Amino acid sequence: MEYENLVVEKDGNVAIVKINRPKVMNALNTSVLNEIRDVFNELDADEDVYCCVLTGEGKAFVAGADIAEMKDMSGEQARSFSENGQDAFRTIERISKPVIAAVNGFALGGGLELAMACDFRLASEKARLGQPEVTLGVIPGFCGTSRLRRLIGEGNARLLLLTGEMVTAHDALRMGLVQGVFSPETLMEEVMERAKTIASRGPQSLRMMKKIMSVNAELGLEGSAVLEAIGFGACFASGETGEGMAAYSEKRPPDWKSVGEK
Repeated sequence: MEYENLVVEKDGNVAIVKINRPKVMNALNTSVLNEIRDVFNELDADEDVYCCVLTGEGKAFVAGADIAEMKDMSGEQARSFSENGQDAFRTIERISKPVIAAVNGFALGGGLELAMACDFRLASEKARLGQPEVTLGVIPGFCGTSRLRRLIGEGNARLLLLTGEMVTAHDALRMGLVQGVFSPETLMEEVMERAKTIASRGPQSLRMMKKIMSVNAELGLEGSAVLEAIGFGACFASGETGEGMAAYSEKRPPDWKSVGEK
């Protein structure tokens, strides 16, 4: 499928999604949000994709939501825009494939909220991250308050949310907001190395892992334990565990595709 604002490429079992609005620093408008939802639903259904990478074209990952679209919104329109963004980002969070954010530059406001919806984030040394909404007289609208608190803790989240200040990639690493920082020249190489590592793992176990992690935050320890045991058993029942353990014993790479043929 062709997209107006996104470029989608594949490298083996890895899909790379690039937001392609560099003239406006990849700002998120309604059209982009709808395309994000559509493309990740499409990739979720693609049996040849085991892992996804999300990044931006030019010097920004995403510099925020599109002020040109938002500035004249009524309160009701703004609420609908917020709900649409939340739904698009939950699609990323809930699909069965791991998604890595390659934060190549500015990730501000809605851009940081988008990155936080991914499973983890790897950043360029030139990246700057933050939730500057209060400087515009507004608050995050795409679940930034809840995801930020969950990722970096109450104190750090309040610091960023209440000041609206940006942090460097290395400060973000210290806070736990990103999981690695690399030179701009090597960022995508590092991201793809990890994406291909993930894509080499058992696809059914990856799906089960993603599903369980997506709901863990909504469950207590006991509920998570029950779900994990169910998923653990399902991996064995699928035959994928047998192939993985046989490959380990025989000192060979696992042939995941053969599982569905047995």
